[in-house]
Amino acid sequence: MILYTELCKELGIKYPIIQAPMAGGITTPELVAAVSNAGGLGVLAAGYLTPEVMRMEIRNIKQLTERPFAVNIFKAELAETDSRTAEVQGKYASFYEALAIHPGTGDFSSADYSKEQFQVLMEEEVPVVSTTFGLLSQEEYTAAKRNNQKVITMITNINEAKQAEKAGADIIVAQGSDAGGHRGTFQVADTDGSLVGTMSLVPQVADAVELPVVAAGGIMDGRGLAASMVLGAAGVQLGTRFLHAAESGTDEAYKQALLEADEDSTTITKSFSGRPARAVKNEFTKLHSENNIKPLKYPVQNSVTGEIRKAAKKQGNKEYLSLWSGQGIRMVKEGQSAEEIIKDIMEQAARIIYR
Repeated sequence: MILYTELCKELGIKYPIIQAPMAGGITTPELVAAVSNAGGLGVLAAGYLTPEVMRMEIRNIKQLTERPFAVNIFKAELAETDSRTAEVQGKYASFYEALAIHPGTGDFSSADYSKEQFQVLMEEEVPVVSTTFGLLSQEEYTAAKRNNQKVITMITNINEAKQAEKAGADIIVAQGSDAGGHRGTFQVADTDGSLVGTMSLVPQVADAVELPVVAAGGIMDGRGLAASMVLGAAGVQLGTRFLHAAESGTDEAYKQALLEADEDSTTITKSFSGRPARAVKNEFTKLHSENNIKPLKYPVQNSVTGEIRKAAKKQGNKEYLSLWSGQGIRMVKEGQSAEEIIKDIMEQAARIIYR
């Protein structure tokens, strides 16, 4: 078809479309394979997976497609504990009561599997390695290149883009503040990270680095693809558009919440994980905002709220779910397969570019 870009050549894909990694069971092997089979690049979100489960998912994907796909891992500093855990749990009393659950106990620590995950990527010879929140080590970049694997790094500003290029990334995903869920900001400290919008960020990154740049954040259709390419991008990465894909693992309460939301419904919040992420506002985010609750360190906050989110998912209660979504939320379409989504995007982009 049209639009065979440098990104397509680098990744061995037909269309310049990457399905964003969305952790929490959304990027099923079926979704990843369907995107790749349709000509894009499917991406397994493995940030929260154990190495064993990650290996199993990779092998499942290989059973479903012979096309290139990627696996995304986290590269973030992890806090082992937080002395404020009991204090924050106390502020969630109304949540526990609403869901009829009791607060868990323990240190809520999370194991850092990133090194073991990378080893699995090498052993399974995954075609493309993707990172969020930071960079691979120099040894890991060298190993990936020796293994003929491409490396995609997500960034949110020029400084991060230059770091990624210098370190050895092959492709850079420029994530604007429009993006749903967690963006790839390297250091957040007490801030919400870089808040540059996608259409402002992309041309500046394209001017700053020599690598193919992928636009991400608020892009939902062929218009977004066409606009991104005009601004210097070699392709796009979409997450929110795939939340309603037939092959996704998005639960029904989450899907319904997306359909009921509009362009003013999302906010950037640290309330669920301790790192800034864009989500549809609900009772959980409202509590944090109105009561100015300071979240625990990442990933302790994610572990503490995990029991709440798990119960809410089981009960179909959207008010306590992390409803990750980008700002292009009104353009979500239901009832489409991944193949239909990619076909729609490419056909619309073609009409715009060649009209």
